[in-house]
Amino acid sequence: MTGHSRRLGSQLHHASRLTIWATIAVILLALSACASTGATPANSPTPTPSLFGATGQRATLTGAGSTFVAPFLDLAFAHYHQQNPGVSISYAAVGSGAGISAFSAKQTDFGASDVPMTASEQAAAAGGPSVQVPVALGGVGVVYNLSLPSGQRLHLTGPVIAKIFLGQITNWNDPAIAALNPGIDIPAGPITVVHRSDGSGTTYIFSNYLSSVSPTWAAKVGKGKTLNWPAGEGAEGNGSVAATVFRTPFSIGYVESSYARGMALPFAEIRNQAGSYVTPTTTAIAAAAAQKPHITATDFSIVNQPGTSSYPITGYSWALVYTHQPSQATGQKLVTMLDWLIHTGQNYAATLGYVPLPSQIQQLAHTMLQQVTGPSGQHLLG
Repeated sequence: MTGHSRRLGSQLHHASRLTIWATIAVILLALSACASTGATPANSPTPTPSLFGATGQRATLTGAGSTFVAPFLDLAFAHYHQQNPGVSISYAAVGSGAGISAFSAKQTDFGASDVPMTASEQAAAAGGPSVQVPVALGGVGVVYNLSLPSGQRLHLTGPVIAKIFLGQITNWNDPAIAALNPGIDIPAGPITVVHRSDGSGTTYIFSNYLSSVSPTWAAKVGKGKTLNWPAGEGAEGNGSVAATVFRTPFSIGYVESSYARGMALPFAEIRNQAGSYVTPTTTAIAAAAAQKPHITATDFSIVNQPGTSSYPITGYSWALVYTHQPSQATGQKLVTMLDWLIHTGQNYAATLGYVPLPSQIQQLAHTMLQQVTGPSGQHLLG
């Protein structure tokens, strides 16, 4: 390993520490539950023989990116390694923006982002053309640290959330919030907004939603992985946002839903297009995705979908893979692992609050992986 590679590994490992402690308890609980019921979720197929025997070549695949998808990837990769001991996967949860940068510099075998790379980002990638493969489906929850009467949950709408994150609503007893929560004694207190400070696909999904429901947000802030935030304090990674909200009274933030479950943070019920108040349950996330069954890497947004049960802040996470792999062996292991992830690996999604990929999205992902070739031009996946 070169000095440069060692430095990269150290940097990615350091960045990932910001999220790993927020996810490790959830992952260990899930692994324990699997072990107590026979090591695999219901309907999971029998573990396949290792791709590489005792005398075969062992390999470590490296990836970096999204913290949104990190809990699912950590759990799925652990099970993949159990079934295929010859392959280890090292994933650094550094945020979608940093993941794209590392992938584009050919510092990792694959990247992960909750928003596909743009045409300009793809053109700048050192490894040439790439395919973008949907690997996970989840929701972004709005979490808060506010004492409400037992059994009561905060109700919010998209425009009101936008005003809070714009700094236009600054106190919890604001009339706009009170009107959405009749009969609930909401305590007075200044609102502390917590947002991502790093390049984040979770931020893209959240800001894409706010742009779709608030013309003011769309005009003043817009959507993106990084934003010029008009209010609040920043934290790196979903785990740090969740931890900051957890320890800060009167705060509000947005996180991939599994992070809130790990800390028992309450989700706000958000009014969807149909006027129903919903939280990011697997049922509500699946209902939103079902409204748009066909997506591409250029038409991928599923926020603010119609339907009584649809959760409005929902999105896919994508794996980034170079179309032309410089190593036949590594490329073969990579596409084999990712094809497992989009099929068998989806059995581990619901354990952490994600939704297994719909069948048509699994087919899309498989088709994208079929485009990947080795150095001789031979396709690596049948």
